[in-house]
Amino acid sequence: MATKLEDIVSLCKRRGFIFPGSDVYGGFAGTWDYGPLGVALKKKIMNEWWKFWVEDRDDMFGVDAAIIMNPKTWVASGHAATFADPLVECLECKGRFRADKLADGINESVTTEEFHNLHAKCPTCGKENWGPIRKFNMMFQTHVGPIVDDTSVAYLRPETAQGIFTNYKNVVDSIYPSIPFGLAQQGKAFRNEISPRDFVFRSREFEQMEIEYFVHPDTWEENFEKLLKSVHEFLEEKMEIPAEKIHELEVAPEDRAHYSKRTIDVEFDYPIGREELMGIAYRTDFDLGNIQRESGKSMEYRDKMTGETFVPHVIEPSFGVERLLMAVLASSYTEEEKDGKTRVLLKLPETLAPFRFCVSPLLKNKPELVEKAKEVYDALRAKYGNVTWDDSGNIGKRYMKQDEIGTPKCVVVDFDTLEDGTVTVRDRDMTEQTRVKIEEL
Repeated sequence: MATKLEDIVSLCKRRGFIFPGSDVYGGFAGTWDYGPLGVALKKKIMNEWWKFWVEDRDDMFGVDAAIIMNPKTWVASGHAATFADPLVECLECKGRFRADKLADGINESVTTEEFHNLHAKCPTCGKENWGPIRKFNMMFQTHVGPIVDDTSVAYLRPETAQGIFTNYKNVVDSIYPSIPFGLAQQGKAFRNEISPRDFVFRSREFEQMEIEYFVHPDTWEENFEKLLKSVHEFLEEKMEIPAEKIHELEVAPEDRAHYSKRTIDVEFDYPIGREELMGIAYRTDFDLGNIQRESGKSMEYRDKMTGETFVPHVIEPSFGVERLLMAVLASSYTEEEKDGKTRVLLKLPETLAPFRFCVSPLLKNKPELVEKAKEVYDALRAKYGNVTWDDSGNIGKRYMKQDEIGTPKCVVVDFDTLEDGTVTVRDRDMTEQTRVKIEEL
């Protein structure tokens, strides 16, 4: 049975993964808050990404740039002029939508005439009475300093990439890495989406994990293929996303971002359909060239071996944390029929599960069991860190709860434990129970 988005949303709220933003006040469109388990899962995904792309390689380095940057950044990058979506308003219900999402076969450059000729119906009221298409810049505007005027305008960054590019020269001047090399950053980005939708898939505040990989212009193709191969390795081996649900889409020139000469969208079969999970783009020297022109400072790199100087070209693997988290949840969400009952479980990889073990006393009203279970809990927590305690309800309800939050193993202390030092270890996926000595856990 295909996984439904509403099932994942329900589980996430019920078990404390993800809540609607500002929920107590009725919510705030396009924002989401992460509960205890959601924070744990999100951080583990981000940590695994950092380990794979930065810590386990000798050609990657990290940066962490400010969210609010000099406004010249967005002029040089082209965002001030081109970072816009086609906004259309229904004249009947006054709803506002992205025109390119209301009909198939069109993109962000669709004109009013082209859109009207498609006879799209309003998704809210069902009528066909549209106003003209207007370009809507998605950057959140703010003001810096005590005076609110045109000279104090700044923006919340719509991507983390520009913080990497503006620090390229700082990194080269300070540590002078051998080319090719990459700079990686994780952090918040903000886009004033016209119509945020589909849970955390498209929201106004999100986190990105991006790499700008600097290469000699003559070697971009081979480095592009190497990075693309690593993308699949990360998704399939580290995130354990099924390979058959991952697809590559070669983006046509007219659909690529303004800075790209080649882009591959890596798509995933979400419950909402096949959509972009992440992308890898060849940005040429677009960004460094623009910075060099606007700032008047050289962005050239001198090759250590040959002495050749050139402005590096860039390949960008770009991941959205929330889209990756949603893919992990969709891949692991499982419903099984057993003895006439439906069992819901998250088959999360052990490295991503919020808790590795759940420790319980068989009965919480038996002090000797509770005391022993606390000893086991303390020992496992000291060793693994992400261990939880649960003594609520009967043991069957505890198993059901831990299945839903993805805990791989449940450890139960019973009366035999007091006699022989063994505990019952119950496996989440197979539901098998085995006796294991405490010291072997």
